Amino acid sequence: MTTPATPPAQDQPLSLAETPSDGSASPAPAAVVKSVCVFCGSSSRVDQRRKDEATALGHAMAKAGLALVYGGGRVGLMGLVADAAMQGGTRVSGVIPRFLHDHEVAHTGVTDLEITDSMHDRKRRMYELSDAFVIMPGGLGTLDETLEVLTWTQLGLSQKPVIICNFDGFWQPLLDLIDHTIAAGFTRPENRDIFKVVDKVEDIIPALRSITQVKSDPSGKWI
Repeated sequence: MTTPATPPAQDQPLSLAETPSDGSASPAPAAVVKSVCVFCGSSSRVDQRRKDEATALGHAMAKAGLALVYGGGRVGLMGLVADAAMQGGTRVSGVIPRFLHDHEVAHTGVTDLEITDSMHDRKRRMYELSDAFVIMPGGLGTLDETLEVLTWTQLGLSQKPVIICNFDGFWQPLLDLIDHTIAAGFTRPENRDIFKVVDKVEDIIPALRSITQVKSDPSGKWI
């Protein structure tokens, strides 16, 4: 672990606006986003555009005064977003399961590095440390994390905003699949609104400034 960095002069923490919602969802009290969990890939065998986006996000978060919470790795997009955030002087908290740490993929240069006993504990801890979630391109692990936090929101267990970064249509197959489950009657149409989609890195911080917390009401989900 390293000594916590002292952030430079930055923007004020991001406030979540409170707006009315329809039907089965009700507005939740406005909150302040101070830390953002980023789900993203650990592979380095990806297009350079994906790497540049991860670096740009880390820099943007630091400039906005947002702490980064992520999976604790030093490889792939995970390592790039962490390095950029650290370079910008913001706090970076990594959470990694012991078996991955023991394979020497942990990022030992972050502000805080927590080691968990399992992948389940890792996701729980990342959730506890975060006020919002940003979904960057990634693989099966990123899909797992994304769908779990969306399920928590659907069930009313979470009110924390989720932003999906659909760069170059990367997550379009996932969005189409969600729409397919809605059309088939397995997902309620209003659950399409429990996350926000952006197309560019520069849209992420403005989205966090404008996004609202919505408390889902699961009481009629299976009726």
